[in-house]
Amino acid sequence: MQTWPGKPYPLGATFDGTGVNFALFSEVADRVELCLIDDSGKETRVDMPELDGFVWHAFVPGIQPGQRYGFRVHGPYAPKEGHRCNPAKLLLDPYATAIDGQVDGDESLFSYRFKDADANGDAPRNTQDSLGHTMLSVVTNPFFDWGQDRAPEHEYHESVIYEAHVKGLTQRHPDVPKEIRGTYAGIAHPAVIDHLTDLGVTALELMPVHQYVQDSHLLDRGLSNYWGYNTIGFLAPHNAYAAYGTRGQQVTEFKAMVKALHEADIEVILDVVYNHTAEGNHMGPTLAFRGIDNSSYYRLVDNDRAHYYDTTGTGNSLLMRHPHVLQLIMDSLRYWVTEMHVDGFRFDLASSLARQFHEVDRLSAFFDLVQQDPVVSQVKLIAEPWDVGDGGYQVGNFPPLWTEWNGKYRDTVRDFWRGEPATLGEFASRISGSSDLYEHSGRKPIASINFVTAHDGFTLRDLVSYNEKHNETNGEGNNDGESHNRSWNCGVEGPTTDPEILALRLRQQRNFLATLLLSQGVPMILHGDELGRTQQGNNNGYCQDDEISWVNWDLEQPQLDLMAFTQRLVQLRRDHPVLRRRRFFAGSAAHGGESEIGEIAWFEPGGNHMDEESWANGYARSMMVFLNGQKIEELDARGQHVVDDHFLIIFNAHSEPIEFTLPPADYGDGWHVLVDTAAEEQIEATTHAPGDTVVAQHRSTVVLCCPRPAPSGSPAGAAIARR
Repeated sequence: MQTWPGKPYPLGATFDGTGVNFALFSEVADRVELCLIDDSGKETRVDMPELDGFVWHAFVPGIQPGQRYGFRVHGPYAPKEGHRCNPAKLLLDPYATAIDGQVDGDESLFSYRFKDADANGDAPRNTQDSLGHTMLSVVTNPFFDWGQDRAPEHEYHESVIYEAHVKGLTQRHPDVPKEIRGTYAGIAHPAVIDHLTDLGVTALELMPVHQYVQDSHLLDRGLSNYWGYNTIGFLAPHNAYAAYGTRGQQVTEFKAMVKALHEADIEVILDVVYNHTAEGNHMGPTLAFRGIDNSSYYRLVDNDRAHYYDTTGTGNSLLMRHPHVLQLIMDSLRYWVTEMHVDGFRFDLASSLARQFHEVDRLSAFFDLVQQDPVVSQVKLIAEPWDVGDGGYQVGNFPPLWTEWNGKYRDTVRDFWRGEPATLGEFASRISGSSDLYEHSGRKPIASINFVTAHDGFTLRDLVSYNEKHNETNGEGNNDGESHNRSWNCGVEGPTTDPEILALRLRQQRNFLATLLLSQGVPMILHGDELGRTQQGNNNGYCQDDEISWVNWDLEQPQLDLMAFTQRLVQLRRDHPVLRRRRFFAGSAAHGGESEIGEIAWFEPGGNHMDEESWANGYARSMMVFLNGQKIEELDARGQHVVDDHFLIIFNAHSEPIEFTLPPADYGDGWHVLVDTAAEEQIEATTHAPGDTVVAQHRSTVVLCCPRPAPSGSPAGAAIARR
């Protein structure tokens, strides 16, 4: 086959209309073969003799999009020295933009024979050919008609994020045609987009869509890797989510999904896994990086280079100080922004990305590269601020450009509503933006991605229905998943027909949703929580690609009512900037103190201001917070001062109803109830005067509003302005 020298950049397979340039980095290789696979599975091998800066390259004329290919890398096989080259293994291109097929678990995928290996993996090299059992890279055509596509312009403080799984969200939707359920095309269907727009979300955060690998041990048990945190292709959309083909069609289908969501003014955020790969530990398969240049791509144990230094719990960690690893990650991020038009990323186990050596370093090379990159630095960047290594819990410690999943918010809000003592002070801090975590680094409330539930753990309905996890169907003896869930089953474990318990569970779901959507920061809703989705007590559905994990769209009236309630809350947040401030409250207000300029005030049920004794009362479970709509101290896009209505929010996590005395006229001359989580029917339009009492039922949230005064001012506005 005719080949030309080609170029070392860009890496991967680049189609120019006349042929394809192939380029692969390997510092350890002494020979690289390009392998072209035809439709019958026949392989044609082409030597790539050109080498520049450890990049092997060749141009092959006449190659067209849809061509499947891989590489065979010749070099040292010395595991104890960190080298694992094995030309018997057909390897994926780390820069492949599409991947065909899936691994089948065959022994040929591994570099040792099962019968010969000990626990350390020491065995002669397995020379079985993996072709026919592994995945294949695919040449793609970059052209796509984006038309007038423009990224939605939702600032963080305007955002409502919806975490979803491509298949789980669409697989059971009755209005989505069966042939496209569980796919990118299914997400793009009007029935799904209408649900998202009706709910009012501004961003769809998709669980991993990078090409990932199915675990053979799960397949052997009749399960699968459903969540997808097992990446092997950082530039390729996962092929199993494609309705129309896997020879590049998945790329076009993904782009069409993004375009449809953008037309609906919804951003697309990807949950990305750059901390490890699907090749696992020293006993894992050789699919790509391990066989290309093991010691460059992976972090190895310093004094035992046959083993991997693992801070992810998956068997390996990428070597974040190697320039080609950093280049791969940055090239991947830029590709998804510039070519696939996504709007942001949520980084799985992001603390691992900060481990330049062993410690977590917020000034590591990766964060420096992101900071200066003109493309990546301009999209939404969300960190999962922990990993499983030493010092890995880093909530509040990421650089100023980043936002974070606020795990402390989740834990505190769960504890408050299940009635744990001594939570009132921290609850106040969390709902007011967590300034104790983020203000020290110059960040704003928007640095806090607030959530009560996420894919990992109970759904919202299960959070109020189970005290214990029920993961028996995972086949691990119920030993997997988190055991400390901070949940409360409202009196009965699991399903019940008791009407009082069912009513309380619905109220608790409304309390969590109200707290989430009324807190300062950026709310994130787990898919199906607005519909009362249950996983039957399973808090670790990573391997459940079935009805346990899929959203059930066959809704009864309580679920429809919960959806309507969530819509009203999202709309309330959208309409009132005082509920989604861009700045922290002045003074010590975020910790339950009084704002120096009257932006916020905290009250006991009797109407008195909270004092140190009130906050320190370990048994206090109720309070009222005043939000001053006339004192937001922010400017809008036109440079005008933002003004809004005043709000009072009553939180009563007590087991008994409590009377709250409304504050004096300085804070508002007339209040009406907008939200009452204890009310199962329409709230009566009643105006309450200053000093009136309002009863908050047990375990309920009440939201009252005092409309903003006329532009000329009012006694309330003037009085508070003088404070």
